[in-house]
Amino acid sequence: MESTLSIVLGIGLSAACGFRIFVPFLIAGIASMLGYLPLAEGFEWIGTPSAVVLFGSATLLEVAAYYVPWIDNALDSIATPASVIAGTIAAASVITDLPPLLRWTLALIGGGGVAGAVQGATAMLRMGSTLVTGGMGNALVATGEWIAAVVTSLLAILLPLAGLVLVVVILIFSWRSRLSHRERREKSVNPQSHS
Repeated sequence: MESTLSIVLGIGLSAACGFRIFVPFLIAGIASMLGYLPLAEGFEWIGTPSAVVLFGSATLLEVAAYYVPWIDNALDSIATPASVIAGTIAAASVITDLPPLLRWTLALIGGGGVAGAVQGATAMLRMGSTLVTGGMGNALVATGEWIAAVVTSLLAILLPLAGLVLVVVILIFSWRSRLSHRERREKSVNPQSHS
């Protein structure tokens, strides 16, 4: 049961990496320093004071950068691959009591996959906001993203099963948004076939 909960925790932290890359590491580092979150062997460094200061600084820079019009969209091109890597590391750091090969396989497929899916959905949302509002609505999107990163990280650590439910809801919303976007694009390209 402990391994299952650590996998669920890892998936929750990975989803949070899809919203903001450094927020989950900052929260996990603080939780580890407080003795609340056990980290997998080799990842104890995440819970050190110097790592928490580094994650805190990186979090402030990342959150602030998403409030700068047009830079936010440029950051998405970097954040997409970075979130997959961060999601993989976040998941691997908390999945305990499993052999390394299984841990890293689960972290890559589950953690990296979930982080990439969430980040892809947020990038589409920001792109839509940019098109509709000329970038003026992107601050609202950025605020929602960092709040979602904090809430998802905290739920993953404090209530892993509730965090998993939140991740499933996020993924369903993301999937439905992509389908809706695809349908709108197809209608705009070929309006006669849908009349």
